Amino acid sequence: MKEAARAAGFREVGIARAAALDPGPLDRMLALGAEADMAWMRTQRDVRLDPRLLLPGCRSVVALAVPHDGRPPECGPGKGAVARYARGRDYHTVLKKRLKVLVAALKDRDPAVQALPSADVGPVMEKAWAERAGIGWVGKNGCLVTTRLGSWVLLAVVLLDRELEPDSPHPERCGACEACIPACPTGAIVEPGLVDARACISFQTIERRGAVPEQVASRMGRWGFGCDDCQSVCPWNRGMGAESDPELRPLRHPSLDLAELVDLTPEAFRERFHGTALARAGHAGLVRNGALVAGAAGDAAVEPRLRVLAESDLPGVAPAARWALGRLGSAGR
Repeated sequence: MKEAARAAGFREVGIARAAALDPGPLDRMLALGAEADMAWMRTQRDVRLDPRLLLPGCRSVVALAVPHDGRPPECGPGKGAVARYARGRDYHTVLKKRLKVLVAALKDRDPAVQALPSADVGPVMEKAWAERAGIGWVGKNGCLVTTRLGSWVLLAVVLLDRELEPDSPHPERCGACEACIPACPTGAIVEPGLVDARACISFQTIERRGAVPEQVASRMGRWGFGCDDCQSVCPWNRGMGAESDPELRPLRHPSLDLAELVDLTPEAFRERFHGTALARAGHAGLVRNGALVAGAAGDAAVEPRLRVLAESDLPGVAPAARWALGRLGSAGR
């Protein structure tokens, strides 16, 4: 199994015995309402906690990881920062292709095997399984941390109806360190290991459809897509980030041009962002984010376009443009 996983292009691989996960962390988040608009986390609770409900007869969970570029973002004047994982090809496409290769190799060896692969699209708790399979541990910022690659990793799993020898769970190694908690610009890490998506810049700039709350917008800084602040300060990430998988190295979008974002058409959105993780935010989301970053950065060069966007019917764009204009007006007085 591990040889096949590495041959398919996965850097880290671990195995856990399929069983129900501890419901405590998920239920703690749901009780707080910290899943925000991600209703699927609540409606799919039971299957998330037990892979045997997703794949009948499941006996093993194979956890997989690949590194992405973790070097600091390039973000000068007039630019919006992009989370490190999103600067290359869409990782879903890369991991899906490798999972297909891996499952094919398993079926060549064992034609009757039942395998269900998933890479951040199914109701599977990849971080919890990566921890249980010995790849790393879930840090106080909610990210999976590894000793060899830091937290600059992307995860996938394969559920199998075969009994495999499990690895030992990875011990928690954050210790007394809580550097990530005060580093969050919006205070979204409400307690160790619990991130409130309603206050998280990554959620608001990627998953949110509609207006971004003012209390988040005012603290976004230059983040135009995602946020890495809680990972950047992690001691386990010191000296890490240069070992990106070749297929996940930065391409055309090491940063976002704010003037282009606020003027982005649906056609230009498809041309520029198809095949990248940035497409997840949608056309309206990227225009909205561009307006918010321009306002936060005091970028008066885009003010004329913001006045047009203040009347936009795109979800969340008009409130963002009006907020940005208010910030620019305050800065000019």
